[in-house]
Amino acid sequence: MGGRPGQGRGCPPAGLEVQQIDTGAFADDDRQHQWLEGSGFERVRTWWQMSRPVTSDEATLTGSPDHWEQDGVVFRLVRRTGAGMPDESDLREVHEVLESAFVDHFNSYEETFEEFLFRLREDPGHRWDHWWLAELTDDETPQPVGALVGTVSESSSGPDGSYVAYLGVLEAARGRGVAKGLLRTIIADAASRGRDRVGLEVDADSPTGAAGLYTSMGWKTKYVTESWHRDVPVDPDQG
Repeated sequence: MGGRPGQGRGCPPAGLEVQQIDTGAFADDDRQHQWLEGSGFERVRTWWQMSRPVTSDEATLTGSPDHWEQDGVVFRLVRRTGAGMPDESDLREVHEVLESAFVDHFNSYEETFEEFLFRLREDPGHRWDHWWLAELTDDETPQPVGALVGTVSESSSGPDGSYVAYLGVLEAARGRGVAKGLLRTIIADAASRGRDRVGLEVDADSPTGAAGLYTSMGWKTKYVTESWHRDVPVDPDQG
């Protein structure tokens, strides 16, 4: 729910007979559309690129964005070890939550923990202090049910922004305010850092209703992009 579940996850692993080529285009770029169609690509998905302004007073939206609780749900940053690195067990919880939350989403495939970490750390906006977990506290042992991976959107002409790279909530926990709480967390965090916006990308065709949540919380669509795919048979005798 939220972010782009298919981003970076659409290419089949090595050894399969078909390789998927994934490219994109702006929704109003008719010239690019004609070129893609003529090259055998098919339009498969539409994405809304959304942004929400952030004001300084929203720094208190959640109390501390590092750790807060509401209605039996704890929202917290991933823990750090004594050496300052993120706790591996927390990172594994983030990975497991997102894998489970996106299992039925468009263009998603199973990704190992190592692949997941390597790919996200390659993002220029990657910061460990932008990773949050949401845990239910109904039982003695907190149960991770939601995760948000944020990044920094740097600007050369004004304040930086924050970006929701991934937001996932387990199906069993939906309706508990987990997604909304995680979004409030990154808004409060952005405000506390002096940032002026939070961006995200949402699947316009998603059945989860995520776009409605974003709109209700102040996000607006800035522009629309599309995913175009072409499946190419892999010749095992070449390469």
